Amino acid sequence: MDTKPSSKVSSDGIDAPLWMFWKRRRYIVVFMAFLGFFNVYSLRVNLSVAIVAMTENRTVHYDNGTVGYEQYFDWSSSLQGYVLSSFFYGYILTPFLGGFISNRFGGNYVFGVGIGTTAVLTLLTPLAAKAGVAVLLAVRIVEGIFEGVTFPCIHAVWSRWAPPTERSRMASIAFAGNYAGTVVAMPMSGILANAWGWESVFYVFGVIGCIWFLAWMFFVKTSPEVDGWISQREKEFILESLGRTEGDQEKVKHPWKGILTSVAVWSLVVSHFSENWGFYTLLTQLPTFLKDAMHFELEKTGFVSAVPYLVMGILLFVSGYLADWCQVKGYLTTTQVRRYFNCGAFLAQTVFMIIGAFILEPGPTITCITIAVGLGAFAWSGFAVNHLDLSPKSAGVLMGISNTFATIPGIVSPIITGYITSNKSDNEWKTVFYIAAGIYLVGCVIYWFGVSGELQTWSIEAQERRREQEKQEKQQSKPIESLAYTNKVSMEDEL
Repeated sequence: MDTKPSSKVSSDGIDAPLWMFWKRRRYIVVFMAFLGFFNVYSLRVNLSVAIVAMTENRTVHYDNGTVGYEQYFDWSSSLQGYVLSSFFYGYILTPFLGGFISNRFGGNYVFGVGIGTTAVLTLLTPLAAKAGVAVLLAVRIVEGIFEGVTFPCIHAVWSRWAPPTERSRMASIAFAGNYAGTVVAMPMSGILANAWGWESVFYVFGVIGCIWFLAWMFFVKTSPEVDGWISQREKEFILESLGRTEGDQEKVKHPWKGILTSVAVWSLVVSHFSENWGFYTLLTQLPTFLKDAMHFELEKTGFVSAVPYLVMGILLFVSGYLADWCQVKGYLTTTQVRRYFNCGAFLAQTVFMIIGAFILEPGPTITCITIAVGLGAFAWSGFAVNHLDLSPKSAGVLMGISNTFATIPGIVSPIITGYITSNKSDNEWKTVFYIAAGIYLVGCVIYWFGVSGELQTWSIEAQERRREQEKQEKQQSKPIESLAYTNKVSMEDEL
């Protein structure tokens, strides 16, 4: 008798347990996408911490023995708001374009070039800042243009790599890179700024981004069909689960009328906008809030600012697996998963933002902010994956549309916050948090009533199914017609 233990074969036919993700080519893509989003957000948030060092009063010892205070850049709070929001002026221009061109050229290529170019521009940021605030604004706007394509492009990647029963976990794991990047970038930016000056913040993260770009372009391919490292078994599993055959690379013609008149699409647009309002408000303003209202030192603001995003990054893994598990086990429909996860998170975020603002004490307030941001992970298993439910082949374009509207908070929120907090008083910061809580609540109500997790009647896939069904019905009717004709001929012959 052979006593050698057999390998554990999973449902996708891979001879390895699920935790050995490197045995599955699609999870190598997920891992690289995770690192990509790590760079997306580390390149985006480093300025939020660096700007504190760039504008704070620093002690200067003059040659004559006197001591004074100077700033690298004498920027008002309102001007700082414009600097922090400038990235989003460019970012709002390209999400829709990113979704469109990713279907034509391959989401993996556009995703890589978008992040790689942003990394190069980050290396040039210190030079731009010293050349003047106008030049810095221009560089940040161009960075936003190239990063704007990233979210729509990754949905184009998932439309070819993610089996329907694994969408939530694959997307959630990759999106967790956003928060891993934030968790690392915020404290690291404070450390770098204190140790080697604010310029080092941009040099270090710029180099990391360039290294990732080279690895991504080498390892990640457009689809399983053109990946030279994937096993035949896994490739067949992915294609079969997506209802595709090898070589199926037809030109996609998007149903624009159906998309633009869909209640499900616009409800997820509102949800995406609402989540991003609170998220971008904290992402850009939390270090400043901790310094002005909580009176934290620069280095400590970076560490404390990272805590909420560490919690969110961890919970993204939990929410993604839990969402898929509820669907696979049949406990919840796809629509129910999207509704309950998304709206439950929004409602909790509303409550904890209000409580944190009302108390406004370092310990309780930071705890409430951490819980609010962390629970946002469950919302990402709602609206952020919903595009793939409605129409996988149009998912990149749908993400482009929703992300375009969801970029508006990145532009508006820092500017409004800059004006509201001009005196840096506690009541001004309370107003900022109350506004974010109200927008969460509006998003919760609209998404609850408008959400759908089902393939839409206007989708490309639904149209293809109808055509295939009509074709089969015609083929089935032909033998009957042929038999009737034969009987008629036979009767005529007898006569």
